[in-house]
Amino acid sequence: MKTIGSAKHLATTALALCCALSTQAQEPPATYDAAKAQAWGANDQGLRPYTFVLLKTGPKPMAAGPARDEMFKGHFANMNRLAKEGLLVYAGPLDGKDGLRGLFILATADMEAARKAVDTDPVIVNGEMVAELHRHFGSAALLAVNEWHPKLVKPKP
Repeated sequence: MKTIGSAKHLATTALALCCALSTQAQEPPATYDAAKAQAWGANDQGLRPYTFVLLKTGPKPMAAGPARDEMFKGHFANMNRLAKEGLLVYAGPLDGKDGLRGLFILATADMEAARKAVDTDPVIVNGEMVAELHRHFGSAALLAVNEWHPKLVKPKP
């Protein structure tokens, strides 16, 4: 069994998988929503452009402690802000293997705008992580994640 040895190969594989999953449905459903497709910028296949951001371990990992805790508090606050602005449509951690820490999917094909948004994140500012940006074409329905995710979070007792 061959193991994946490079972060670049893993990122390429992840992008290919996202694209494959996005394009599985070949026939439009009977419940096609033209208004939603137009509002979300979907093409005839229900796809739209995004920026895929791969977060990797940076040159200045911060030691555990209050400063690191504050940095990550700011990281989560930044993600919440970008989500509320409608720019961040998906984010999540990775397993850390090969220095891969997390990912963002941003609702823009404008690489300069994406870079500007990513560069505001405290983990990037402090060198804890570095960001690798890629153009991505995926399901326009990703724009519904921020609407639906809060409805899936069980309230604390």
